[in-house]
Amino acid sequence: MSEHDHATEHTPAAGGHGDDPHGASANGEAVALHIEKWEGIWIRVALGMTVVFIAAITIAALSFGISVPGATARINPATLNDEGNPFATPGIRELAPGKYEVYMVAQTWNFLPDKLEFPAGSEVTFYVTARDVIHGIKIAGTNVNMMALPGQVSTLKATFDKPGTYNYICHEYCGYVAGAPIGHHTMYGQITILPAEGAAETAQVTSE
Repeated sequence: MSEHDHATEHTPAAGGHGDDPHGASANGEAVALHIEKWEGIWIRVALGMTVVFIAAITIAALSFGISVPGATARINPATLNDEGNPFATPGIRELAPGKYEVYMVAQTWNFLPDKLEFPAGSEVTFYVTARDVIHGIKIAGTNVNMMALPGQVSTLKATFDKPGTYNYICHEYCGYVAGAPIGHHTMYGQITILPAEGAAETAQVTSE
């Protein structure tokens, strides 16, 4: 037998099936993808966790009013005192009975305004910016917890159903002067929620 005949004997005929290293048959039919047992388990766990996270975010947003702070506008800190700028006269604006806006300026080391008063059941939208350095605002007992940045207007909404006192603080370190009685640690304000039957008809900025 010649070398040519020997090679021909071991060569599959054209169109034959032979072995396919990629697991596909010669007629184009793909073999089902094989997934190891534990690999399949972890894929299912990952998909389940993703569904749970999406559901939790949806429930938090729709049922509990939890939302991410929004940046509604850009603003030049040098123009905060300009006429017509809502931050030139920080305070409360009544939109409708029980619905209010608060324009607030954070600066070293106080909030303007630092004392607010609303009747119970009020829905308040806060617009906050900073005059000088980075500040923050956290209103205890509410979902309001956001940064106050120079050049940016941050906003969040809260509904105050329960009468009482709600303190707000600067939670972003903004410095101090050695020996001074004030600094970041003294930067706070207060919201008073009055019972609806004993409150004034509209909200107001209060003073000591």
